[in-house]
Amino acid sequence: MSSSIIAVILVVYFIMIGIISFVTGRAADGSDSFYSGEKRSPWFVVAVGMIGATLSGISVISVPGMVRSVQFTYMQMVVGFFFGYLVVAALLLPLYYKLNLTSIYSYLGNRFGTISQRTASLFFILSKSVGAAARLYVAAIVLQQFIFDAWRIPFALTMGGTLFIVYLYTFKGGIKTIVWTDFFQTIALVLAAVLLLVDVMARLDLNIVSAAKTISESQWSLVFVFEDWHSRQNFFKQFFSGIFVVIVMTGLDQDIMQKNLSCKTCKDARRTMLWYGFAFIPVNLIFLSLGALILVYASQRGIMLPTASDDIVPSFANQTGVFAAICFVTGIVAATFSSIDSALTSLTTSFSVDILNIGKSNTQHSTRQRMVIHFGFTVFLFFLVLLFRALNSKSAIDAIYTIVSYTYGPLLGLFAFGLFMPFAIKDKWTPLVAILSPAISFCIDYCSKKFANYAFGYELLMINGAITFAGICLIIKKKN
Repeated sequence: MSSSIIAVILVVYFIMIGIISFVTGRAADGSDSFYSGEKRSPWFVVAVGMIGATLSGISVISVPGMVRSVQFTYMQMVVGFFFGYLVVAALLLPLYYKLNLTSIYSYLGNRFGTISQRTASLFFILSKSVGAAARLYVAAIVLQQFIFDAWRIPFALTMGGTLFIVYLYTFKGGIKTIVWTDFFQTIALVLAAVLLLVDVMARLDLNIVSAAKTISESQWSLVFVFEDWHSRQNFFKQFFSGIFVVIVMTGLDQDIMQKNLSCKTCKDARRTMLWYGFAFIPVNLIFLSLGALILVYASQRGIMLPTASDDIVPSFANQTGVFAAICFVTGIVAATFSSIDSALTSLTTSFSVDILNIGKSNTQHSTRQRMVIHFGFTVFLFFLVLLFRALNSKSAIDAIYTIVSYTYGPLLGLFAFGLFMPFAIKDKWTPLVAILSPAISFCIDYCSKKFANYAFGYELLMINGAITFAGICLIIKKKN
């Protein structure tokens, strides 16, 4: 019965997404709508939508689940996120608007040359594809467990159907559509998370004040870690990693920036960045509180929770009734679709603008090319999800941030050199530097674990960026 009820709710949900897509897609005017939304997106709509796009379905599962192992120490990184958003709003957004960029990697093309631009774009495509595959994997697994296993529908068909729906409502309108669908989906995500939290509080007979007291007195309330430098949860590691993760995953990420650049003015875009950067703190606090209260509930009721952190919330929702299951699945779908749709559009944009140099051409040929690329990335993500399902064996959110530490490091180094150094470089050597930097970072991490008993956390991103920066210094052009 519960699977049928959830399926009906999802059908209604997708119908609403379809209506939004139809209305915005009908008003779309070619490539300018797809790439930049004609720069008419209301800033507050973009700000709300970016919350869902940034969180993704992984946050719904992994953030509450990580409370058991790292308690509330993730908030150290979240606070760092906020300061990262300040840097992006103050430094990068004015630059992008001044140059009137469609793809942010065009800056590197103007600054260094076409090879640097394409190198950065390819690293972004790799990073975003892997991240999107992880998010799709999470959503498809949940839908499979809650609905389609009972109907004996294969996982591949579940995931393929999910991607096909995303493709249908993004292939024409692009960013113009996504800005509005993500606005709706973020509201659905936050509402579902709040209702799920309220459900747990009701089961524990708690109000807001008593819930906060219960969490603070529990064994999972630790927020700050200052003493242990070897710990990955050390405050300084988490805080500064949070700043740089936002700089690269937001400020140097075509996906998130493409939405910001759809605002009419730089002032609106900066307002968007600051508003949603601040909102990110309470939203993550809701997810962590949910995780803590689930652990308290399980402890009081003698419920055995799964060993894997990512299975805690799905297991709770599956065991505690239809309402919890509906909230959980709705939150997962809303978060996942709001991140996957923009990822698919940004991958299409980056490949079209940076690799093929299609730009904003509105010819029938370029439009057909863009649609073929869009469909190609949809198929690519399909197979990547299957690979991700076969290989991934640890916390999904940790896996994504680990990948980011390697693949986004070269972007950090390239942009930092371009912004703060006045020199031209030998553009043809950029790919070599960008490939060697993550390889050297991996070796450093491996040797550190083996010989110094020290495991790098997300701060590896900063080291990777610094190595790239140093490598770029070696290929500076000499003045004649």
